[in-house]
Amino acid sequence: MMRQEGGRLLTDQSLEPSAGSGKAGRPIRSVTVNATESPLGWLRSRGHISARQYEAGEQLRSDWERAQLAPRVTMRWDAAPLSRGRGGAAPAVAPAESQLHARQRFDAAIGAAGPGLSDILWRVVCSGEGMRDAETALGWPARAGKLVLTIALDRVADYYRLR
Repeated sequence: MMRQEGGRLLTDQSLEPSAGSGKAGRPIRSVTVNATESPLGWLRSRGHISARQYEAGEQLRSDWERAQLAPRVTMRWDAAPLSRGRGGAAPAVAPAESQLHARQRFDAAIGAAGPGLSDILWRVVCSGEGMRDAETALGWPARAGKLVLTIALDRVADYYRLR
């Protein structure tokens, strides 16, 4: 298996030549992953944040995605909910339990970061904005966002009890 990390292509040396085909003689696919695709990955690959901070950011982003907090950009193809009466509102669909727990973890992690730090966390970690864009949107001077983000990620790592 091959993957790309920090612009380098890595291969898994544990694959044996005989393991070149999968189930029913189909070849095994290799996937290239660009770890620097996200702003957080870019910061990690250049040594601006630690592995602990990166892991905290990834956990926060994972909870944000599991809680389905991102705005929908495409049409929902679910069946239209039936309403009780003519013109009445349809009952709201109850979110799954895992979605609720992810939302609670996300809210608690953002709260653990403290006031004033949630903006940079959301913009860089969840929304995927670059550091320069986030600093400009927040009205901060250049390179201030990186310092504030590292503080916020340390606090989130403490919340997630990462070492």
